[in-house]
Amino acid sequence: MGMAKLRVGGSWSGVLEVDLDDWSVGMLREEVANRSNCGGGPQCINLICAGRVLKDGDGSEKLSQLGVKNNAKILASKVSTDQDGKSVKEEFLAEEERAKRISRLKASATNLASRHADGSLPVEDFNLELENQSGEKVKLGSETDQRALMMGLMLHANAKALMRREQYRDALEVLTMGEEAFSLCDPKLIEMVDNVSILQIDMVWCYLMLRDISWLSVAGIRLAKAREGIERAHGKESSRLRVLQGGRYPELALYLRIELLEGVVAYHSGQLQKSKDALISARARYFQLQIPDETLSLLMSMGYKEDESKRALRMNLDVASAIDFLIEEKEKKARKREEDIRRQKEIKELKGYGVTPLKKSVDLQKLNELISIGFEKEIVAEALRRNENDIQKALDDLTNPETNAVIQDVIISRKRKRSRRAENHASSGSDSASGS
Repeated sequence: MGMAKLRVGGSWSGVLEVDLDDWSVGMLREEVANRSNCGGGPQCINLICAGRVLKDGDGSEKLSQLGVKNNAKILASKVSTDQDGKSVKEEFLAEEERAKRISRLKASATNLASRHADGSLPVEDFNLELENQSGEKVKLGSETDQRALMMGLMLHANAKALMRREQYRDALEVLTMGEEAFSLCDPKLIEMVDNVSILQIDMVWCYLMLRDISWLSVAGIRLAKAREGIERAHGKESSRLRVLQGGRYPELALYLRIELLEGVVAYHSGQLQKSKDALISARARYFQLQIPDETLSLLMSMGYKEDESKRALRMNLDVASAIDFLIEEKEKKARKREEDIRRQKEIKELKGYGVTPLKKSVDLQKLNELISIGFEKEIVAEALRRNENDIQKALDDLTNPETNAVIQDVIISRKRKRSRRAENHASSGSDSASGS
C-alpha cells in the first residue's frame, strides 16, 4: 500500500504523510501527541478511525493491517486525569465504548440505506424522500446516490437527536460520517438541496458547544461552504426561496445561526469588524423572530397549537398571512395522510407479488406503465418479478402466448397455495378452541 496521507482532526488538525505498511498505531499516536503539544505524552491521545478506536495491541500490527487507507480521516482526542480522579485508562475505555456505539449506528444506517436502494424494502416503507425548496420531489440518481443520500440523511437525523441531548462530541462524529456519505452523491444532486449546508452549520455548532479552539480554522472553512451552498440552493439573498415560498421567510432561523457562528469565529480569529457586522445582523434576525404575546394568543385562541403558531408567525410578516399559512399547512397534511394511506395499500399489494430472484420488490412505476396498455395487473406483476423489473423482457413474456400461459399457471398455483394455507390456519385455530 505504501505512502499515504491521513487527515487528522481534533487535538491537532492537519495532514500526515505516513507509510501504512511501516507505521503502527503507537507511532501515529506519538506523532500526533508531539504535534498537538500534549504534555502527557502519547498515552494522552486517543485515535479514532471509521468509528472505532485504534489500539496499540502488541505493537506489531501496521496501519494497513488495521484497515487504515489513504485519505482516511483520523479523529485525535486528548485524554487526561480529571479533577474527580478519573484515570486515563477509564477515559480510554469510555471512549472505546462510545466509538463502538457510533460504529453500530453507522452500520445500522448503512444497512437500512442498502435495503432501500436494492429494492428489498420499498422506499415508501419509511417515507424517505427528498424535496427541493418548492416542495417538489427530487429524483434520485444511481443506486450509489440513493444509498449515500439516505445514509447521510439518517446519520444527520441521528446527530441532531444527540445534539438535543447535548452529547455534542458523539454528534460531531456522527455528523462527520454523514458528511462522508453525502460526499459520495452526485454533486449536481446535492446542489439542489440545502441539507449538506445545514450539516456543516451543525458541525460548527458542536465545535462551539465543545469550546474546542483547535477547530477554529476548520470552522471558518465549513461556514464559508455552508453559506455558499445555501446561496446556491436558495438564490441570492434567498430570492429563489422567497418566490417558491410565496414571499414567506422560512430561512430566518438558519441565517441567525450561521451569522452568530460567523461572528464568534471571526472574533476568535482577530477579525473584529467582521465579527461585529455578523453579530449585529444576527441580533437583528433574533429580534425579527420574536413573537408578541398577543398575536400568539390570538392564533392559539383559534385552536392552533403553540409550536405551529410560532412557526407560522415567524415565517410571515402579519397575522393574516400566518393564518393563511396554517390553513395551507392543514390542507397539505390532509393530502399527505391520504397519500400515505394510498402508499401503504400499494406497499401491501407489492409484497403480495413477492420479490425478484435478486430480492427486489416489483417496480410500481413499470407495473402501472404496462397496465396502462391493457395487460392485467397480476400477470404484469409476475412478468416483472421473474425478469428483475426489466420492462422489455416482461413485455416480451406478456406478448408471447407460451410464456403468458406459464405466468398465468404460476399465479393460479400461488393462489391455491395461499388458499390452502388459510384453510389450514383456520382449521388449526378451531381445533385449539374446541380442545380448550
